[in-house]
Amino acid sequence: MNVQIYQCLAGAKEAHGFTVVIDVFRAFSLECFFMSQGAKTVLPVGSAELAYQLKEQHPDWLLAGERHAVKLPGFDFGNSPAQVQGLDFTGKTIIHTTSAGTQGIANAVHATEIVTGSLLNAAAIARYIKKQNPTDVSLVCMGYESVEPSDEDTLCAEYIQSLLLDDPIPMDELKRRAAAMEFTSGARFFLPELQHAAPKEDFYLCTQFDQYDFVLRVDLTAEGYHKVTRIDS
Repeated sequence: MNVQIYQCLAGAKEAHGFTVVIDVFRAFSLECFFMSQGAKTVLPVGSAELAYQLKEQHPDWLLAGERHAVKLPGFDFGNSPAQVQGLDFTGKTIIHTTSAGTQGIANAVHATEIVTGSLLNAAAIARYIKKQNPTDVSLVCMGYESVEPSDEDTLCAEYIQSLLLDDPIPMDELKRRAAAMEFTSGARFFLPELQHAAPKEDFYLCTQFDQYDFVLRVDLTAEGYHKVTRIDS
């Protein structure tokens, strides 16, 4: 198995074979929360314009997402796991657009299969990939707003890669590196002026390891939109 790590939007465009699009802070951590709390599906879209269009066509669908960490006008939710934790999304369809993660899905046009990636279900992702046994695996770290590599996405990719190659990074090392991100790529979650959009609770919720035993596979609808399907291990 050939496992390569790619970075940001350019990396998504290069990705091929089985592709994991990773966004730890916060898109694909949030989607884990949505699906674990009963959502029927999530539709990850690249543009805000398409999100609004889908909402107009389907008024009962929910809107979630951000630009520059801030909830978009008219959206039901931003991109914060802390703000949706514990809510009941049973049977709901959620349209989701973000600055990084959903952009990666939209641009991974050479992928043969796509799943989303987060620390919350990284081990489940590795197990799923091993079961599929693809020749090529692309791990795409979407980074900060899809243009700047980030510690959390790279850590997630390296963790999945280590599991795929049967040389797992020790959990104590993973947790040490995750905790250190409070002072690097995760520092923005501790800024007082951003607590309304990116509360500090998000940092801790997104840096838990292997909380969920499912994979979020990205499929296409009959209309040509991407949708997330929960695949339980």
